[in-house]
Amino acid sequence: MTLLATPRLTLRPLAEADREAVVEVFADPEMSRYFAADFSDPATASAMVDRRLAYDGPAGQGHWVIERDGRVIGVAHLRPSGELPGGVPELGYYVASAHAGQGLATEAARALLDHGLGTLGLPAVWALVHERNEASRKVAARLGFLDVGSGVHYGDLHRVLVALPAVSGRPHHIELWVPDLAEAERSWGWLLGELGWREFQRWPDGVSWRLGATYLVAEASPALTAEAHERTRPGLNHLALHVDTRAQVDDLSSRAPNHGWRPLFAEKYPHAGGPAHYAAYLENEAGFEVELVAAEGPAAGA
Repeated sequence: MTLLATPRLTLRPLAEADREAVVEVFADPEMSRYFAADFSDPATASAMVDRRLAYDGPAGQGHWVIERDGRVIGVAHLRPSGELPGGVPELGYYVASAHAGQGLATEAARALLDHGLGTLGLPAVWALVHERNEASRKVAARLGFLDVGSGVHYGDLHRVLVALPAVSGRPHHIELWVPDLAEAERSWGWLLGELGWREFQRWPDGVSWRLGATYLVAEASPALTAEAHERTRPGLNHLALHVDTRAQVDDLSSRAPNHGWRPLFAEKYPHAGGPAHYAAYLENEAGFEVELVAAEGPAAGA
């Protein structure tokens, strides 16, 4: 987990030494107003700390304490949801009542949201806010969460909210000038199709494939000034694409030679990028390199 800093706050991973401070934060009955449990009871609050300390999930996610001037004033989390299907990432934020009305919850939640969507590259971050918790719903609205419905969660009716990555700064399209369009279709068309891309546009000198808002172009342009791509020269070295699982990386890398790709760094597979990186490196006949990276990361203990 990561230490996060904002202009007024520090968010650091929850530790056993924080137990007493967190119990004190929740001693105010107002903090339990929208919970099914009464965390003003020290034993109940301590059991909640136990559950948070027992977190064992994806790297970079978990539970944080919120500090201001070295004092714990709240807790927050970004971890797989136990309430929403699929274990999607869920964000939660709780700031002591004495510090309400100062924008601190918004500041802390924004730091975690930026961490999730930006640093971790999560495709979406979800939040569940109690139907009657107007203050927390306003925080979520300021952060750009979209209200997509409601449901009974944590024992009561909650709004279901989702935040998506901003469009600004994300790739619009990638264009590859290739010496042989038929070869590009054979290699890139197969690989991108396996990863969920679909043909988007076609013209005499080119073709493109699209996934979401991003598309990739392969074009045998009449304006080409060389006959071959050389990835070790200045310019594009390789493209790296996410693959859901290690098993899918293994499957694609084993079938790729039948579709115009050859393995690179095979003697170091699947950790040519380091022990914390599970990936396949492939090169097609035109000399273009692609890296297929397992989103689930390496196996435990790797």
